[in-house]
Amino acid sequence: MVAPAVLVLVLLRLVPLFLGVNFSFTGDGDRDGAAVGFDNYTELLRDPVFRTALKNVGLLVLLLPVAVAIPGLLATFIYLRVPGHRLFRSVYFFPAVLSPVIIGAIFNLLLAFDGPLNSALDGAGVGPVDWLGDPGIAMFTVVGVHVWATFGMALVVFLAGFATLDGTLLDAARVDGASLAQVIRHVIVPGLSRTIQFVFVTTMIGMLTSMFGLLYVMTGGGPEGSTYLPEYYIWIQQGRMNRPALASAASTVLFLIMLVVGLAQIALLRRTGRED
Repeated sequence: MVAPAVLVLVLLRLVPLFLGVNFSFTGDGDRDGAAVGFDNYTELLRDPVFRTALKNVGLLVLLLPVAVAIPGLLATFIYLRVPGHRLFRSVYFFPAVLSPVIIGAIFNLLLAFDGPLNSALDGAGVGPVDWLGDPGIAMFTVVGVHVWATFGMALVVFLAGFATLDGTLLDAARVDGASLAQVIRHVIVPGLSRTIQFVFVTTMIGMLTSMFGLLYVMTGGGPEGSTYLPEYYIWIQQGRMNRPALASAASTVLFLIMLVVGLAQIALLRRTGRED
């Protein structure tokens, strides 16, 4: 019964992955198709733009708990029916139905140096901020927009997880006088450990492979290459520089990063769940 699913997985996932890895050991340009060993990977490590992309991957990993906590807390508020939960329930999924291009264009207007956000800051006595033009801020800005645009899907998963949570534990915690923070830490987090693991991994994959549209519209990899991510670098090498082998090598590195980080997250979350 699982044979059709396994066949689809092998043909559409594993075979292209194998071909891509194999292609990454061939050359571009004058050496097109020739075996070049690890030359492409060596060039990647020497490329300062790719090194910047890897640093930004590290930044995304550090910001990942925040990206998971936001939909998790909103789902908790909805489940516990705190004041305002009806508003959260009615509007939370709206950003997920918008195109990244539309979202990027909207936030380009909102975050422009002379845009409404800086006008409000100026009216409050705070100087304007170059949200998309400052190399030290631009990546945080794009990540924030991405989290806003995609947290609806994670929130749906959390709400599905809450449907499996034992309500008697929450009732017992309330009777014992537990605060909201204590209920979240000692009841909700252990009860949703598998859901949290799933959201962590899927959110990480989304942050590493689904930000191209925002990067292309909002920053184009700038300023000074500060918002490059591996997926944007791959597109540049393949689409603009016509270097598919180098792009394949970058894709392989991205896959290995996602694999290692994903497995490490699952192991850490499982260990934390056992300790709780």
